[in-house]
Amino acid sequence: MDRPYIICHMVTSLDGKVTGDFLGKSAYSGLIGDYYRIHREYDADGFLCGRVTMEGSFPQPPVPSAVYDGSPIAREDYVAERAAFYAVAIDPRGKIWWDNRAIADQDEGYDGAHVIEVLTQSVSDAFLVHLQKKGVSYLFGGKTELDLALVAQKLKRLFGIERLLLEGGGIVNGSFLQEELVDEISLVVVPEAECSENAVSLFKTGKYQTSNMHVASFRLKEARRLNDDGLWLTYQK
Repeated sequence: MDRPYIICHMVTSLDGKVTGDFLGKSAYSGLIGDYYRIHREYDADGFLCGRVTMEGSFPQPPVPSAVYDGSPIAREDYVAERAAFYAVAIDPRGKIWWDNRAIADQDEGYDGAHVIEVLTQSVSDAFLVHLQKKGVSYLFGGKTELDLALVAQKLKRLFGIERLLLEGGGIVNGSFLQEELVDEISLVVVPEAECSENAVSLFKTGKYQTSNMHVASFRLKEARRLNDDGLWLTYQK
C-alpha cells in the first residue's frame, strides 16, 4: 500500500457524538483513560487531527507579529527531521503557529511527537519561515484545497509512517472516510446520549475533495466490554 494503514480512533456517545458534556463527566473518566491506553497500545507511527482539535488539545501562544520581506519561499515539502512518532495537523490555511517542533503533553502517547503541518500552497511565506525556524516539518497537499490521498501518500513516502491514528474532529474524519482512506474504526463508547444540537458527530460531510459521496461499509472485528458500562468496538473495511 502506498499510504499508511489508517485507524479512526475516537471516544463517542451512544448517539455517535465526539464532542459534548459527556466527555467531561467524572463518571466516565475511566473510559477516557481507556481511550488513551488504547491509543498507546496501537503503537502507531503518528496521529492526525484537524486544526480545531489540535489547537484545543495542544494550545499555542498568541500568533506572533510575523513579517517577512525576503525572497519568496518555494512551495516544497520540508522534512525537518525523521522521528519515531508524529503529530500530523491538517491546517490548510496555516493558522497554527507552533512554538515548538514537538508536542509537550503529560500523556506519553502524545508527548514528544514531532509536528507535521499539512498545508496548501496558499499559506504565507512568513508562516513557512516561522515553521522552519521552529523545526516543524510541513508538506503541501494542494494549491488551494487538500488532496487527502496525496497527503496520505506523502506521509508514508517522506516520513515512513506505516500506521496512523485518525483522531478527529468530525469534518476531518468524514473527509478521510469519503476518500476511502479509513481502514479501521476504533470506538470507545460512553453509555450516555449527547442530545445537544451543537455536539459534533463522528463523521461529518467533509470539505476536502468531496466528490466521492459513497456509503462506507465495515465489518465488526471485535466488541469488548469495558468498565463503567462502556464498550470498545473495532471495525475493519
